Amino acid sequence: MRFSDAVLWHVYPLGFVGAERTAQPAVRHRLPQMTAWLDYVVELGANVLQLGPVFASESHGYDTVDHFAIDARLGDDADFDALVAAARQRGIRLVLDGVFNHVGRSFPRFQEASTDPESRARRWFRREGDGWATFEGHDALVALNHDEPEVRDHVVSVMRHWLDRGASGWRLDAAYAVPTSFWRAVADAVHESHPDAWLLGEVLHGAYAAFVGDSGLDSVTQYELWKAVWSGLNDRNLFELAHALRRHAAMLESFVPTTFLGNHDVTRIASALREPWLLHHAVTVLFTVPGHPVVYAGDEQAFTGVKEERAGGDDEVRPPFPATPGELSALGEPTLRLHQRLIGLRRRSPWLVNGVLTVERLENELLVYRVANRGDPEQALTVVLNLTDRPAAVPVPSGRRILEGGLGPREAAVIGD
Repeated sequence: MRFSDAVLWHVYPLGFVGAERTAQPAVRHRLPQMTAWLDYVVELGANVLQLGPVFASESHGYDTVDHFAIDARLGDDADFDALVAAARQRGIRLVLDGVFNHVGRSFPRFQEASTDPESRARRWFRREGDGWATFEGHDALVALNHDEPEVRDHVVSVMRHWLDRGASGWRLDAAYAVPTSFWRAVADAVHESHPDAWLLGEVLHGAYAAFVGDSGLDSVTQYELWKAVWSGLNDRNLFELAHALRRHAAMLESFVPTTFLGNHDVTRIASALREPWLLHHAVTVLFTVPGHPVVYAGDEQAFTGVKEERAGGDDEVRPPFPATPGELSALGEPTLRLHQRLIGLRRRSPWLVNGVLTVERLENELLVYRVANRGDPEQALTVVLNLTDRPAAVPVPSGRRILEGGLGPREAAVIGD
């Protein structure tokens, strides 16, 4: 199983280093700032650095203009190579963000297509009525034509190029908007040359298992579980969370989903939850439920930030970070320690990645679920989420103990050997 031991730390680089909002001609060597955080990644317990867009773009990184060049606001190839080398020295792998559904309007092929009606480049882009198709109505993002073989060959070449330079995998942005047949051809070609490469598709809704089966990707983003965690906790409706857990369990029969509590596109989990004590419950779910868990940088420090639907509405969830971890506020220390303890627990139970998940007890404000080793069902963890104002009446079986948290009012507990 590819990336079976992965715990990912996800960074949005342009925000992390405080880069300008739009493309700049001069190279600013900011990517090396990430090197100062690699020991922090290890201390957290993560072993994969998932980077948001690092390629030349017009503004936020998702309007790529050159998939083979590092964005000048971040640095150059040498900076990338140095980051890969420093990460490898610490046992950290890199996952890159590939935006292959659409491109920025300054993408050279589109410039050619839009100025020369006879150009073959016009085949690279979808038409919509009398104009060019765009991504979800964003005029700056021109949709690629995934029926065009040259587009497929371009994407394969890009992915192979950066895998050759040291990346270990790809997050595929807006994968849900691209035909699964396109991803199947790309995934097969990439896995043929790089069999260990991990391919994650961004999928919001729908039949996740069918998408993975048809596309050949290794995993997809588990937005359904993400929503059920904060919504179920806030509403004291653990039936919602239990429903998502049961669907998650079914997915595990065919693939390992990628789980998360936050990313660059959504409100921070510490802001999404109505009461601070619920954060312990949410983080407990992230690290005890099977999957590939991802921590969005800053969530482990209880960063706050609200995503707003307006120009600049992502700024609060994509903030600049200090130059070194030592400059972080001490206020985040308790949440960091919580993450470290639960990641440590997960490291000691590697079978959690694809364990058998069952809901054992369910009430509006009390949920007990069990995750068992698929190869040895006697090896298991039991998780208790108690939202009530009274102790949870859940017995701890002989030979088992509370490994994390407690059974008191408003507490979450992990019970195991």
